Amino acid sequence: QVQLVESGGGLVQAGDSLRLSCAASGRTVSTYVMGWFRQAPGKEREFVAVSWSGGITYYADSVKGRFTISRDNAKNTVYLQMNSMKPEDTAVYYCAVSNPTYHIGTYYRSSDFYDYWGQGTQVTVDS
Repeated sequence: QVQLVESGGGLVQAGDSLRLSCAASGRTVSTYVMGWFRQAPGKEREFVAVSWSGGITYYADSVKGRFTISRDNAKNTVYLQMNSMKPEDTAVYYCAVSNPTYHIGTYYRSSDFYDYWGQGTQVTVDS
């Protein structure tokens, strides 16, 4: 079992920066895939970023060049650094973890790829 707790959400101004943290407990996740998703009110959950063990990362087109996913294995924590934030970034942000061995044939951009989810943290960007 893996428990995930997001933190760092809040209210920022457009153009500002914010860093989200996702602390994992129960098991080490250093060899697992870690992802960030977000969901705006009335909209579907969407993929934001993913980090594979070994440093491989992928991003949604909407955040590429502005957001950076990283991980600190010593702290069993994954981060999402968000720069140049826009009002359309407003959403609840969710951290997720996957053991890809259990999901052969699925895609990292899909929620079905992930085994555990945090409860989310609200991010609001004012214009």
